[in-house]
Amino acid sequence: MSVNRIRTAFMGTPDVVVPVLDSLSACPCVDLVGVYTQPPRPKSRGNQVQLSPVHVWAQERQIPVYHPLNFKNEQDIQDFKNLHLDVAVVAGYGLLLPEPILNAPRQGCLNIHPSILPRWRGPSPIQYTILSGDRQTGVSTMILDRGMDTGNVIDQKIIPLDLTETAPQLNDILWQMGAEMMCQTLMQISRGEPVASTPQPSSGVTYSKLLKKEEGRIDWHRPATEIDAQIRALTPWPGTYCENDLGGRFKIIAAVVSKSISDSSISPPGTVLDSAGHIQCGDQSILQILKIQPDNKKPMDVASAINGGYLRVGYLL
Repeated sequence: MSVNRIRTAFMGTPDVVVPVLDSLSACPCVDLVGVYTQPPRPKSRGNQVQLSPVHVWAQERQIPVYHPLNFKNEQDIQDFKNLHLDVAVVAGYGLLLPEPILNAPRQGCLNIHPSILPRWRGPSPIQYTILSGDRQTGVSTMILDRGMDTGNVIDQKIIPLDLTETAPQLNDILWQMGAEMMCQTLMQISRGEPVASTPQPSSGVTYSKLLKKEEGRIDWHRPATEIDAQIRALTPWPGTYCENDLGGRFKIIAAVVSKSISDSSISPPGTVLDSAGHIQCGDQSILQILKIQPDNKKPMDVASAINGGYLRVGYLL
């Protein structure tokens, strides 16, 4: 049975959405005629310009790449219209799309969003899901409108959480789920079938914000469960970090909440309690550090950190 191919553009930027591109390119109904991504940016060190992961993916496959700064330029809008798209698939693009762009594709702009909308609209849904201790999450596909993730929902899938997941783990799971869901929708479009959608409920709306580097600083007066969630949510970026009382700074890569240790006496929050990396936290709770990364060093386990003098029993973090 032949499949009608639909002219499709992809709009996205970070590495976490590259699997979506892989799935779209393998979808038999997709004719990927263009990729939109954020403009190349200077690296943090030096003056070299860095292409986005999506840009690199498309360039390697000789797919036309467009990277307008925004869509306020009439030529950028016209270039988009000239693609004569059936549909645009948006995933982690980083720009709100204006009305002329939303209306240009015949079937509109369809979005993959890694949360159970209307919970955690905005740019950091996976991180906020972990930070908030949510017991479930999922993926929503929707028709984009002018609002921030306010469009009608096409499909949703939900998965349970056990409060051990990290942001990279959920990125891998949720974006792949979303890619599969989107491919199913595109197959419907290619067969000429209508795509049903439902308005989001007005209750239960929450918003995530763009993460800032300073949000990674650990406050050891907080309970260990909250610090654990912070580490799982903010690794690898912006990362969670602290300093020892000698001024040495390091990131915490992995940790686990500890139920108890042999010495049950209470020390000031932030105290390194033993050579196994147990740290006193607020509410008389304890977090065990498993892996750290000192400034300008490679990640290391606690034993190496102790041996290297980056952690010592009695240090106050």
